[in-house]
Amino acid sequence: METVALFSVACKVAMCFEVAVYPRYINRSVWGVGRLLLRLSLPRSSSAPPHCTTMTNNSGSANAIPFNPQLCTLSRETNELVSSFKYQNTVIDTDPSTGAVRGLSPREINYNFKVDLSVPEKVGVLLVGFGGNNGSTLLASILANRQKMVFNNKEGPQRANFFGSMTQSSTMKLGVDVKGNDVFVPFNSVLPMADPTEFVVDGWDINNANLFEAMQRGHVLEYDLQMKLKSQMENIVPMKSVYYPDFIALNQFDRANNCINATQGGEGFSTAQKRKDLEQIRKDIRHFKATNKLDKVIVLWTANTERCVDIIPSVNDSADSLLKAIEDNHEEIAPSTIFAAASILEGVPYINGSPQNTFVPGLIDLAERHDVLIAGDDFKSGQTKLKSVLMQFLVDAGIKPVSIASYNHLGNNDGKNLSSQRQFRSKEISKSSVIDDCIQSNKILYNDHKDKSKVNHCIVIKYLPAVGDSKVAMDEYYSELMLGGHNRISIHNVCEDSLLAAPLIIDLLVMTEFFSRIKYQKIEDGAPPSDKFSDFYPILTFLSYWLKAPLTRKGFQPINSLNRQRLALENFLRLLIGLPPNDELRFEERLV
Repeated sequence: METVALFSVACKVAMCFEVAVYPRYINRSVWGVGRLLLRLSLPRSSSAPPHCTTMTNNSGSANAIPFNPQLCTLSRETNELVSSFKYQNTVIDTDPSTGAVRGLSPREINYNFKVDLSVPEKVGVLLVGFGGNNGSTLLASILANRQKMVFNNKEGPQRANFFGSMTQSSTMKLGVDVKGNDVFVPFNSVLPMADPTEFVVDGWDINNANLFEAMQRGHVLEYDLQMKLKSQMENIVPMKSVYYPDFIALNQFDRANNCINATQGGEGFSTAQKRKDLEQIRKDIRHFKATNKLDKVIVLWTANTERCVDIIPSVNDSADSLLKAIEDNHEEIAPSTIFAAASILEGVPYINGSPQNTFVPGLIDLAERHDVLIAGDDFKSGQTKLKSVLMQFLVDAGIKPVSIASYNHLGNNDGKNLSSQRQFRSKEISKSSVIDDCIQSNKILYNDHKDKSKVNHCIVIKYLPAVGDSKVAMDEYYSELMLGGHNRISIHNVCEDSLLAAPLIIDLLVMTEFFSRIKYQKIEDGAPPSDKFSDFYPILTFLSYWLKAPLTRKGFQPINSLNRQRLALENFLRLLIGLPPNDELRFEERLV
């Protein structure tokens, strides 16, 4: 009776949702929806309305999600939820010379979306740069949370958690209660998502230190936690990686002792067998999947920043030319190109967490050809994430930033590699582009006809070994106010680099797996009904929330505003369960 009452409440408060149950979904947060809605609260004795249903999974338990039956249908046979959505936008006709609006044309497109509610039982993760600070921290976080570890630091007992992960530790607005008050639910409770504690993790690294040694070397985690994880991590050694010395800083040469392209005797590295390197990485992916009996695999680059490659016609401008360039051992074929191409050819999603331009036109073409999800570039964790919020705040307030000075110093291996100018340049490009769309959005502040139409944006990164993984970021925002006035905002931010990056990696992995289970169907006017659904376009721009320089489809500009990126994710989850996009009109309060 309690189960019936709980879902009765959930259905009523969520505006007559139905409740769907998905087998094999073990995410503990799903009950948060029911508990929260129950507290709102209608009488326990109330019975479920006739249009609300409760279904149990194969084990008889009542893991459930609410959905709107007017716009969604659930297939018991396939365990798929299909939702209908009317996408509405407005096409603006502007004068090309003045930018003045000449006309408005509302546009509507009807879509159907289909979500496979069955989460794979075993998801594999392969990290390039597994032995680095991010890789060892990620593995440690998964193991510690899987075992619900308690460890001590100077402040006393600490419990393992996933703070810093949006999918695991944030909430989103679902709607309002009967009194008009907002109702928030865990982000990962709206639809079934993979549990990161169940991830099977492995990867490659140019250094042969085991993962316990890598964790010690990183100086990221508390000593007591390291000791609790020692027995599990000291037997894990990264697979041999690919090292072409021209692409990362020369100060990494001594670290490279675990490479498939090492010459006989191990004193040098061959760049004359790039096709062989590609095939070895493909073999590693297949072996990892087969040995661990995995349902899905995702590959993510968290290794050193490479220099940017040159885009050269007939070398990396198409899929065919790229594959030929690998065969010919072309000098502009980077290790990240090898890993990305191997992943795509194996049908495995690939995420680039570093700033280099891995996704040359040829790799994008290859992903399109094989219909494989890709995303990049560069984790957005500290200074840049804050910049994407603060810049939007200032411009939306009508304040005109005219200069941004961003200084960083850090002492981990990432900082050491970035002390080389060519690798720093890759990072500088990704960190600089974060303000571009904000500037373009306001022609009042940034008029192309004025002398001071752009922002002076300076980025400095210095390597100071003493500070280790505690990256220090200092920013000054200098802005124009009315009547010649000025405003200066200075920020000092100490970022635990890997403890911010590891949760982002979890989010990228969880959401990539989630989006791989979604298909869509565009409803053409007058066209007969069809059962054919399509996969997402390979460039997964929904992941831009976690990335500094979002990769976008050709012809489209990236969105860097963090709030807009988050809103897109929330609204997409909402439409999948038959809810309209979120707004803050709050007519319950503002209109009588």
